[in-house]
Amino acid sequence: ELEVQANRLAHYLRSKGVGARSFVGLCVERSSMLVVAILAILKAGAAYVPIEASYPQERINFILEDSGISFLLAELDTVSQVSACDKEIVILENVASELENYSTVPVETRILPQHPAYVIYTSTGKPKGCVVTHKNVIRLFKSTEEWFNFSRNDVWTLFHSYAFDFSVWELWGALLHGGKVVIVPDWTRKSPQEF
Repeated sequence: ELEVQANRLAHYLRSKGVGARSFVGLCVERSSMLVVAILAILKAGAAYVPIEASYPQERINFILEDSGISFLLAELDTVSQVSACDKEIVILENVASELENYSTVPVETRILPQHPAYVIYTSTGKPKGCVVTHKNVIRLFKSTEEWFNFSRNDVWTLFHSYAFDFSVWELWGALLHGGKVVIVPDWTRKSPQEF
């Protein structure tokens, strides 16, 4: 299901002109749609720029202006936070039925190791965007592989904000090794007892 949904959204993004070396803003809640959207952006050949809806409006507006995004994905619950965006904003719930018409076959995209995978903005002082390449992400897992012996039996938690670099470890560790990723709800993340 994840593959089918991500492929459809990737084809949709390509039909909107998203491609290699594009930057796509992403402002969604913590859910399976977050994973679908990230995969779709990467499958389309673009890099994702995560924008937490809970950020102060000034920070959101700065990221929208500074990041060079060509497109933005949001949800009904988050779109008001990114309304200052001057690029096309697509609300995922509004295109859900339209996506059914797109192919479930993977998009043919040539992604090179040096292509951007995502952009994370620093959390202190004036935000600075750090572009991370596909090569950097793969190196992270290759260099730690023998320490942990990851496998499909592992269960990972997506605990951190997807706008924080450590989320890459949590999400891609599970997906790369065929494991399970549990998306920890926001209210659970904020309560050690609940977690």
